[in-house]
Amino acid sequence: MNLNARQLQITELVHSDGELSVDRLAERFGVSGMTIRRDLQALAEEGKIVRTHGGAVATQQVSFEFQFLSRVRENEPAKHAIATAAAELVREGESVMLDSGTTTLALAQQLRQRQSLTVITTSLPIAAALQDRGQIQVLLLGGYLRRGTPDLAGALTESNLEGLRADVAFVGADGIDLKGVVYNESLEIARMLTRMVTAAKRVYVVADASKLGRTALARFGEAQRWQGLITAGEADRNVYQSLRRAGVAVMRADQSNGVG
Repeated sequence: MNLNARQLQITELVHSDGELSVDRLAERFGVSGMTIRRDLQALAEEGKIVRTHGGAVATQQVSFEFQFLSRVRENEPAKHAIATAAAELVREGESVMLDSGTTTLALAQQLRQRQSLTVITTSLPIAAALQDRGQIQVLLLGGYLRRGTPDLAGALTESNLEGLRADVAFVGADGIDLKGVVYNESLEIARMLTRMVTAAKRVYVVADASKLGRTALARFGEAQRWQGLITAGEADRNVYQSLRRAGVAVMRADQSNGVG
């Protein structure tokens, strides 16, 4: 069944609010309660929502999908600019490591037209984005599927990384402080990223400006030890100056896909 535009909007609204009544939805869309009930029935049959006595609540699966899509859409123009700039640093025939961030997912989309690459990743969305590109070999690192996120991690993932050597790695960050220290919110992912950057000849951090001047739970490297930070978006000028004084090679991608 193909869902119509109103039904797709209802799905997003139900997730956003957690639970919505038939009356509220009917008022929101200017249609009858009977029409909304038919919409909810169709969505329930698709597994998108769970019907309640007077309305609907979101399923766990829809909640997960919505959260991931929301992350993808955050600062989307900046991520696109970063991905375009990063793709220019990838040479044909190289092996490329991509972590499971949404910025590296944007980069994977930019690499789809390449004629000869090997992409190594822990991200299920990245693997899916490249699986139909016959000229690109995809190596999906094994491990446990993380709860609430579409990627793999754990001891097996880390062990697999120890046996690999890639030409270049692009890794995201939940924070980069003014001294160039790079952080992730998860101890488990930080441990995996430490091994990923060790397994690559060249390493770039890809992070929009909202991550700069911030810290998170676990540190996994120092940007000045790598080839550089590719970023985009608005940040205080002093942030960039501090990073450069710390020895970080800051590459700012603008919305016209240039790098400064």
